[in-house]
Amino acid sequence: MEVTAYHEAGHALMAEAVGARVRLVTIEPEADDERPRHGETTVAWKRSRWTEREFQEKAIQVALSGPVAEMLYTGDPYHPEFIAAWADDWQTAHELAMPLFPDLSKRIEYLEMVTRRLYHWLNAEPQWSAVAALADELLAQETLEGPAVRELLSDLGIIP
Repeated sequence: MEVTAYHEAGHALMAEAVGARVRLVTIEPEADDERPRHGETTVAWKRSRWTEREFQEKAIQVALSGPVAEMLYTGDPYHPEFIAAWADDWQTAHELAMPLFPDLSKRIEYLEMVTRRLYHWLNAEPQWSAVAALADELLAQETLEGPAVRELLSDLGIIP
């Protein structure tokens, strides 16, 4: 449960940091007939705020920030492409990057660069403390609505 809480906290923090809105973050998602899910972060995007490229770059960061937060929490620096539990996040990032980098090797290089940058950004203060605070709240409550996420991140100085 703790690992999932950190994973989802990473998604939620990044979504709010890039200007999207978290609607809901949970470590107790509704059952999915296709495969088991351990957590879920639902994000609302106001697409008119950004160009298509800006949206894709921001959404890629949100997709990869869950695996990166999990890497930081566990201390295991795995490649997001090779962990089964992160397959959806990697696939989302990969699809978003396709129009930006049609060449597969350049796309992978870009996604790896974004992952490294996120790793350093999330590992710094006050971001890591915010991930930990969100994870603690998720462990205590299992589900957080968007306003609770924003209030916590605002109190920590992550968002205005």
